[in-house]
Amino acid sequence: MFNNETLQKILLNYLYRSAAHPSPEELNILAENISRLSNLFTRDRANLRTEYPKDKYIRKAYIPYFLQSNLYKVHIPLRELSLHPANIFMTDRLRILDLGSGPGTAILGISEYFHQSGYKPFLDFYAIDNISENLRDAEALFNLLRNEYSIEGSIKTFKSCIEKVKNLPAGPFDIIILSNILSEVAHNKPERIAKRGAILKRFIEDFLNDSGSCIVIEPALRKTSREMLEVRDKLLKDGFHIYSPCLINKDCPALENPKDWCHEDIPWNPPELIKSIDALTGLWKDSIKFSYLVIRKDTLSLTDIHGEHSFRVVSEPLISKGKIEFYVCGSMGRRLIMRLDKDRSGLNKAFEEMKRGDIVILKGFINEGNRLKVSFETFLHQHTKSTAINLSNSGL
Repeated sequence: MFNNETLQKILLNYLYRSAAHPSPEELNILAENISRLSNLFTRDRANLRTEYPKDKYIRKAYIPYFLQSNLYKVHIPLRELSLHPANIFMTDRLRILDLGSGPGTAILGISEYFHQSGYKPFLDFYAIDNISENLRDAEALFNLLRNEYSIEGSIKTFKSCIEKVKNLPAGPFDIIILSNILSEVAHNKPERIAKRGAILKRFIEDFLNDSGSCIVIEPALRKTSREMLEVRDKLLKDGFHIYSPCLINKDCPALENPKDWCHEDIPWNPPELIKSIDALTGLWKDSIKFSYLVIRKDTLSLTDIHGEHSFRVVSEPLISKGKIEFYVCGSMGRRLIMRLDKDRSGLNKAFEEMKRGDIVILKGFINEGNRLKVSFETFLHQHTKSTAINLSNSGL
């Protein structure tokens, strides 16, 4: 894994021609622009596409703050793709198309993943963005990280928006990624879901190879996450298949309740600069939140890997007097699962350690109709995030 402090020094040296911590004056200016950019990413998102391209100061603020956490978002879908039985990463070369690349956040994240994994393909990146400065940053930062960590790869850049791509490099590609860009298409317009679905359909059908993967990453905001799920359902109706995170290939049950949405939340220990910025802005960057989809041309999904009794944990623990509950999602839909404190045993004591995003395998549970129940005899074996947690009845 890239060392956070080393990465921070590379980014600061690129921005300020010095790896030293910014001066108090520079830090205050940086914090002010990060606050402005944070507002554009959240409550003022309608103005993001107009304000971000023309303001070099907030674009510059993105790199030392948001880039460092956002680059890790792609690790979860890549880790789940590594479970594919065809060993799709066991290859000499991967051609990767990054649509709406920005300053290369996903490119650096993919580079970092393969740097620390057992897979060492040559990474052939193609970055598409409509802002020339973003493309210059993406190329420069990739080359700096490539030299620092001896990454085998190359990058080519192309200026274009994703709605009307010009001068697109020839396909097919092994990975197509859209990171924090799809929700900007037709923002707040009635036709936004149809347009976003059409963009994905075009790139998957025309530019993704038969064994390739399309990864969509979106902010964890309720609105952007739910709209991504609407696009997901549209793709299913068009005959596409979801590899992950979903364990069902039918309409998303989270959309049944307007208060529900689905997202990841990964703990993160930020470098000192980000902690200093948080102290000035009131922001709190101690975890990485995002929503994602992985679409493939084959029909395989994580359910085929983990089994038909698998469920995804889609909530934080809900702790009340005498019990712990989680929401899980799988073939039975989005369901509440509960364990009474009196039913805690050596076999199921890890139940309270389950985390959002984990996959659990449930066998022999008690179906009470409106919820599922873990009994005293239920056996639970926990693995790390995004690998299976085996949860089965000890008598089975």
